[in-house]
Amino acid sequence: MKKILFVILLIISQLCLAQNQKAKPSETTQKLATTMYIIDNFYVDSTDMPKLTEEAIIAMLKSLDPHSAYIAAKDVQKANEELVGSFEGIGVTFQILRDTILVVSAVPGGPSEKVGIMAGDRIVKIDGEDAFGKKVNNEYVTKHLRGEKGTKVLLGIKRGDDPELIDFEIVRDKIPLNSINTYFMVDKKIGYIKLDKFSQQSVEEFEKALKDLKNQGMQSLIFDLRGNSGGYLQTAFGLGNEFLGKDKMVVFTEGLRAPKQVFMTDKNGDFCEGRLVVLIDEGSASASEIVSGAIQDWDRGVLIGRRSFGKGLVQRPFNLPDGAQIRLTTARYHTPTGRCIQRSYEKGSEEYFKEMTKRLEHGEYYHADSIQFPDSLKYYTLTSGRTVYGGGGIMPDIFMPADTTYSTKLLTDLIRKTVFNTYCVDYVLKNRETIKKNYPDFEKFNKKFKVDDAMMDDFKKVADQKGVKWNDEQFERSTEWIQLRIKAIIAQNVWDIDKFYQVVAKEDKMIDKAIEIINSKKEYDKILGN
Repeated sequence: MKKILFVILLIISQLCLAQNQKAKPSETTQKLATTMYIIDNFYVDSTDMPKLTEEAIIAMLKSLDPHSAYIAAKDVQKANEELVGSFEGIGVTFQILRDTILVVSAVPGGPSEKVGIMAGDRIVKIDGEDAFGKKVNNEYVTKHLRGEKGTKVLLGIKRGDDPELIDFEIVRDKIPLNSINTYFMVDKKIGYIKLDKFSQQSVEEFEKALKDLKNQGMQSLIFDLRGNSGGYLQTAFGLGNEFLGKDKMVVFTEGLRAPKQVFMTDKNGDFCEGRLVVLIDEGSASASEIVSGAIQDWDRGVLIGRRSFGKGLVQRPFNLPDGAQIRLTTARYHTPTGRCIQRSYEKGSEEYFKEMTKRLEHGEYYHADSIQFPDSLKYYTLTSGRTVYGGGGIMPDIFMPADTTYSTKLLTDLIRKTVFNTYCVDYVLKNRETIKKNYPDFEKFNKKFKVDDAMMDDFKKVADQKGVKWNDEQFERSTEWIQLRIKAIIAQNVWDIDKFYQVVAKEDKMIDKAIEIINSKKEYDKILGN
């Protein structure tokens, strides 16, 4: 096999050399096809040619750039689901608790909710077969519960302490995947929207959220793009359009074989006025950088956080005969001032993806002055002429270091060994009705629910069962964060995932800073050069 891989790599290098020497395309394709034929017919041992072909394609793409990729036929649908914004299945959010499938929530309006599946139900049979034990993992659940729209699945549900199973026949349907994690009013005038990805439905979701917040009195907005790894270029343009006036550039793309394409707003956006703060960090990439870059270039809003990921390459999908797909980089995108945000990948993909670790090592997450931009990468914003930089991510207007206030080894172990989820899921299973009775709505829960000493004692017992070495000094330092996370996960299990974000927002220093900037017109205008 090593000899085969050597031949493949040799072919790749010859292909690259041939391309550089402007060889005829027929020559390179014939050379590759001939080599594969020779290996298949004359190699000393039997070969797996489909696998060998995939390895050759993967190696070729890897030699181009870090973001060109090969997706096997069996993985294409899964890879596209999150960006398409839907999948086909029964419509539940689940967790695996002690080898059992636990329903966290049923998707509103989905097939499971329609037949009466409830949060806290345990799925113990699927189509007559036991659905618990060591075989149960995420892949098992996906394989057995997802399926084509219109197909049926029979579930055996254990509810509460009832010894009898309840049978449900569910007809699978299309299930929406929301790209907005949550939106809510942080006070009477400031709204908050957290976007998880740029999917096909994101603009529609954003407009709905914006309308709802405006109806609640929103005048200013915090738009959270932290950890958002991107998505569709067209969606990025659509969301950029929401913040800018008519006839303003959001982004332009250009490549050797891709003519320059300019994306101009065609209307006044639904939030092209009002104070705007965008939150970014090292996990904000691609489409996130298009939107935040356009907002910064037009002096439309204030960016708070840390330098973004630095991905400025556009991938185009190409389908292969067997159903597999190549996502090939075809162009670079540029912000309205002309900045290319793509960071260098000259040292190869492996070094490229170590960049985040290197940022941590030289202190960039904690000190803004550890980041140096050469004058050659200096640009000026289009309204006030402020200095901004290209060449490796979007640098925010206000730097916020990573929060290490509560960080301890104990906290890391509690998260790593799933103590939070185990404790909170058990707590909700035992206390769901009591919580609902005492806190009939989330707003009351968020204001008044407290994690008391008795709960913390039980939490420590779970930690002990999970093999976490307890440290009282570290616990004291992390207590506030631990209690907040417990409360947030309980809210998530009683209501929905968006309530998790609403709970933790109370202790989010970046959100606090955004509120501070929005509430100070003088400071807000000063940052934007007004």
